[in-house]
Amino acid sequence: MRYLRPAALVAASLVLLLATDGSGVSAEATAPAAVAIPRIRAVTLPDHAGPPKVRDGYAGPAFDACTAPPIDTLRAWRGASPYGALGIYTSGSQRGCSQPRLTAEWVRQARAMGWRFLPVHVGLQAPCSELTRKPRRIDPARAAEQGRSEAAEAVRGLRVLGLGKGSPVYLDIEAYPMRDPACGQAVVDFTLGWTQELHARGYRSGFYSSLDSGVADMAAAARAGSSPMPDGLWYARWDDRADTAGSGALAPDLWVYHQRVHQYHGNVEETYGGATLTIDRDHVDGPTAD
Repeated sequence: MRYLRPAALVAASLVLLLATDGSGVSAEATAPAAVAIPRIRAVTLPDHAGPPKVRDGYAGPAFDACTAPPIDTLRAWRGASPYGALGIYTSGSQRGCSQPRLTAEWVRQARAMGWRFLPVHVGLQAPCSELTRKPRRIDPARAAEQGRSEAAEAVRGLRVLGLGKGSPVYLDIEAYPMRDPACGQAVVDFTLGWTQELHARGYRSGFYSSLDSGVADMAAAARAGSSPMPDGLWYARWDDRADTAGSGALAPDLWVYHQRVHQYHGNVEETYGGATLTIDRDHVDGPTAD
């Protein structure tokens, strides 16, 4: 303690006395402890239909590319690469790339080769998202309603491509800062509405995000008892682990019944059969469309 002159010492003693109950115990020490408010609260929406009957999933290596690859490239990769499934951006107002090749005929030809699909919808993003290239945001006051609307759009996109009922579609929520619990709650509410509407239409719900933001909030929602939860969880953690073990951050009792996809490496160029693509690498043990 720095030196205090006599007058200052008396004043300091008075302050200390006022802060106690006379016994030398501070008021703060005797006050009841504050109740911690959870970051994500439980929300339950009706889910009368429930998830559609589970088809056989896919387990093994997969990749996703911003634009649907040429059919000739898929043919070359099917014979020479380790991959058996690929992510395709089937719908959404904020897709990052155009999809000039992605048609029902493209899907038909790729399916005939044996490819499985991870359909992705890129729509509204977290209210606190810092992505300038995806400016449209979830409105927290209308989050569940907006999630239902985006699900209806996603179903239209799947049907155009010939991907029928029972197919999953993964909602793409890019990484966002974790400073504001209300932002995470909006993402959860949006995803619950998304899942509710997909189930009502006979499709399976998927959710894609960073393990450190969207997936963390979705796991907290599951712990809190929120429903309906997505049927498949696609988490991004670029740790070069080709598995779905959760990278030490996703509890082993969540999304355990062949319900996970792990994006474990991004923006890598690979060549097979003389055809080159820039891709993200994934490992799948979860819902795919065929």
